[in-house]
Amino acid sequence: MSPKAWRFSLWNMLRYLAWLFGQIVSGSLTVARRAVTPGRFADPAIVGFPLRCATDLEVTWMASSITITPGTLVVGTAHGTDTEPVTVFVHSVFEQDREAVNQSLRDMEDRLLLMTRGSGWDDPDAAGPSTEGVRR
Repeated sequence: MSPKAWRFSLWNMLRYLAWLFGQIVSGSLTVARRAVTPGRFADPAIVGFPLRCATDLEVTWMASSITITPGTLVVGTAHGTDTEPVTVFVHSVFEQDREAVNQSLRDMEDRLLLMTRGSGWDDPDAAGPSTEGVRR
């Protein structure tokens, strides 16, 4: 990404942090509810999610945001190359549906990229990430 494309927004950062706080509260409530509800506690899945994040800062923010949210954890990363993006492998405790996990991660990444790149960032992959390599 060229330096010209960097459009960090303090307002979008505050919006992202408020949204992330809401996700942390929601995830905490889900964990608590599942812990006291009889029956099956978890529906785990591990999902490979190719990132559109281009800088080390964006990848770090994304991985940290995933890990800080209760019920999800980054268990590994695959280093990106010139032809392939960085991929994070996410363990989701409560969501077995791969598409739902991918959609949640895509939403988080969209919000993160809005914060780091501003409202005019170019999304070369608007159709969403590939689900190849997704494992349960």
